[in-house]
Amino acid sequence: MKNKINLILVLLAAAFFNSCTDVVDIPLNTDNPRLVIDASINWQKGTAGNNQTIKLTTTTDFYTNVIPVVSGATVFIKNSSNVDFNFIETPNTGIYVCGNFVPVIDETYTLTIINHGQTYTATETLKSVAAITSVTQEIQTGLGTDFLKIKTSFVDPANADNYYLYKYKFAKNLKPEYSVDDDLFFQGNTFFSLVLEEDTKPGETIEITHYGISKAYFNYMNILLSVAGSSGGGPFQSPPATVKGNIKNQTNFDNYPLGYFRISESDVKNYTIQ
Repeated sequence: MKNKINLILVLLAAAFFNSCTDVVDIPLNTDNPRLVIDASINWQKGTAGNNQTIKLTTTTDFYTNVIPVVSGATVFIKNSSNVDFNFIETPNTGIYVCGNFVPVIDETYTLTIINHGQTYTATETLKSVAAITSVTQEIQTGLGTDFLKIKTSFVDPANADNYYLYKYKFAKNLKPEYSVDDDLFFQGNTFFSLVLEEDTKPGETIEITHYGISKAYFNYMNILLSVAGSSGGGPFQSPPATVKGNIKNQTNFDNYPLGYFRISESDVKNYTIQ
């Protein structure tokens, strides 16, 4: 009798845990698709900077794995002398390419995108970046875990307010790590960006990029990184929200796009972990 009761209990437990594996699709409210504009123009030091790309997609519902691309749009950037730089789509990709862009530090540029009768515009100034002077590493221990600390140094220009975007791309990671900074407390001095990474091995590579950015983009990225959880979470983290960029829909203000028109000088260093 006892063995029979045990068998029944085992069968009931198996049925219970098997039922927990069922996939449940929860109906979600889906907003109308919005245009997503990836318009980051980067002029890497030591290059001509004439080859640039802009990518257009739209938002989609939660359960869709394919991001819809936007084809057939008119895309161009104009400088303060009214010179147009046209971006031509690689067919059916949503990727628009310009081969004759002319980057000039402190020049003001206006982006225009015309798509399905809607006109989107944004204006931004190309900001310079201090050259990377050195990259160092050390081991830092905290809470029983060893972290690799990478410091990337540069000399901040004096007598100017500068804002920085830092990107660290470890070859072993799918996504880069981003942070932003301003020179309020180190203006005109040597300073550094840094990142802490665990589970690294000698011989692995890191691509380190510093960008010069505007104050407006610095504020935008501060909010975006907080919403994305880069602050590590906690009771004072910003709640999830739509972060609006600097691109405006001139045809229908309420149908705003997502994304930001940024134009920066950048400096890149590839570093091998020792």
